[in-house]
Amino acid sequence: MSRIADAISSFFGILFSGTLPPDVAKTYGYTKAVEKNPEPKAAPVPVAKTSDGALQMLGILQREARLVDFLMEDISAYQDDQVGAAVRTLHEQAGKAIGRYLTLSPIIDGVEGTYTETRAAGPLAKDNAALKFLGNVPAQGKPQGGTLRHKGWHASKVDLPEVKPAMSVHILAPAEIEIE
Repeated sequence: MSRIADAISSFFGILFSGTLPPDVAKTYGYTKAVEKNPEPKAAPVPVAKTSDGALQMLGILQREARLVDFLMEDISAYQDDQVGAAVRTLHEQAGKAIGRYLTLSPIIDGVEGTYTETRAAGPLAKDNAALKFLGNVPAQGKPQGGTLRHKGWHASKVDLPEVKPAMSVHILAPAEIEIE
């Protein structure tokens, strides 16, 4: 009975579409096994690592203020006034670089050394990382206030340049070779 059904199906398939129905063609061996070409794989999307932003910022501080050069140099042979002059320049250049890419705000904009309530931190008071309690901290509950020892900082805006996939954030400063 299935041959009659296949014949009728084949008749109408050829009449209306000009081809055998695929199931009939397969049943009677009229099709070639066609291997599907695997679809080309998309290029892997670069994954940003947590260290990338830190290395990028360190690279910016090196490029604009030579911070890594200063920190890696042994300054014990220099006089205090020489170190002070270098630090003054480094301080100015690093501050400008940070200001260009980050907007920093104090967590508590209060006077250090005065009593301050924790709610002075505003919405950041709910963030456990925003407040660090020192001294005689109670074991239970959160203190309501104490003496402000450091205002703290938080980045209210980060605007680092885009890292292109071909760029390596691990190169903080290229080696410089002068050709004479």
